Amino acid sequence: MNQYIVNGGHPLFGEITISGAKNAAVAIIPAALMVDGVCRIENIPQISDVTLLFSILDELGAHVRVLNQHAVEIDSRHIHSTKPSLDLVRKIRASYYLIGALLGRFGEASVAMPGGCNFGVRPIDQHVKGFKALGAEVSEGNFVHAVAKGGRLVGAPVYMDVVSVGATMNVMMAAVLAEGTTVIENAAKEPHIVDLANFLNSMGADIKGAGTDSIKIRGVERLNGGTYCIIPDQIEAGTYMTAVAATGGQLLIKNIIPKHMECISAKLMEMGVYVEEIDDTLLVRRSGPLKRANVKTQPYPGFPTDMQPQIAAVMALAEGTSMVTEAVWNNRFRYVDELKRLGAKIQVDGRVAVIEGVDHFEGAPVQACDLRAGAAMVVAALAAHGTTEISHVVYIERGYEDLVGKLRAVGADISVIDVPDEEMGMENIG
Repeated sequence: MNQYIVNGGHPLFGEITISGAKNAAVAIIPAALMVDGVCRIENIPQISDVTLLFSILDELGAHVRVLNQHAVEIDSRHIHSTKPSLDLVRKIRASYYLIGALLGRFGEASVAMPGGCNFGVRPIDQHVKGFKALGAEVSEGNFVHAVAKGGRLVGAPVYMDVVSVGATMNVMMAAVLAEGTTVIENAAKEPHIVDLANFLNSMGADIKGAGTDSIKIRGVERLNGGTYCIIPDQIEAGTYMTAVAATGGQLLIKNIIPKHMECISAKLMEMGVYVEEIDDTLLVRRSGPLKRANVKTQPYPGFPTDMQPQIAAVMALAEGTSMVTEAVWNNRFRYVDELKRLGAKIQVDGRVAVIEGVDHFEGAPVQACDLRAGAAMVVAALAAHGTTEISHVVYIERGYEDLVGKLRAVGADISVIDVPDEEMGMENIG
């Protein structure tokens, strides 16, 4: 099992190119199961979640052909199963998208409850409510088993009780091949929802309103195939922005969609970081002291919950007292104890963290307790005095392509070592 060794204190200088969006890719790849033909997907990130999904699709009978480092061809004309392997599904949270895709195309799906990062209760009740509204019978246990009455779903109004990205995408997929029209109200608006809709439309779907709180899907008979390019990763770009904010220096962050970055750029600028938008790049520079700020995570276009741990690491180095309010998940502060090992002064009360800025971090052994918490450990370690050892980096590799290589190229002293599993206490990592 890998471990990162970071010798901190080096400002970052140079260019970083952003990969395809993890949160879009993990929905678009399952959606390829709905295509009765061949689809080519480009700008796919090289991350472990994507590799797992390819294995699941292959097991179900899809032909997955890797064309190059970031492009794949998926042929789903010969799917022979609607029940993916328990062992594979339990390793990835996004496996729940298989339910909507398989149910929509084949009228049935039997998928184990998903795995992935643990940072609070993440029920799939809104997904199930949507499937039932479209005419599916759903039973839950260790598996979610869904069957469309009459063999095909039927379009219907679906109202989300809470704004849920996963449920919006899953119900949207299920509705694409349903008979009639579905309208999802109180839908989430995240960029990866728009990207999934654009992918499905490019394959022959009829989806309007993605990116607003009302999405209308007119069911079609089949999806035919085509070519699609995934959007750049908002959270990867934001993570590198926080890295230069924490360490100092200057980065040109390439291949971004500026509109997606505004919520992150605005907060960093408030903290004294210089951010300049140049076409599809951001110039990010920090030379002076960091200023205190307050952040409250919200659904898009608000500040993303997936950037909360990284911005907290930066706030811990800012002058004065900052505050982070987590309004999306109920247990996303587990990483705080790890930041404290580096010298951070943070007190958590429920969904609020009060952060008193310190002059610097000191290197220490820490661990990644989930994907974005792991990214926060890297950001903090890059700024720390001395050496930081980061364990459980399997979480980080779920969502960041070549993190170590990209950071080394801009001046970070970071390396990967292999440590036997028994030394790392990995028996329950899941």
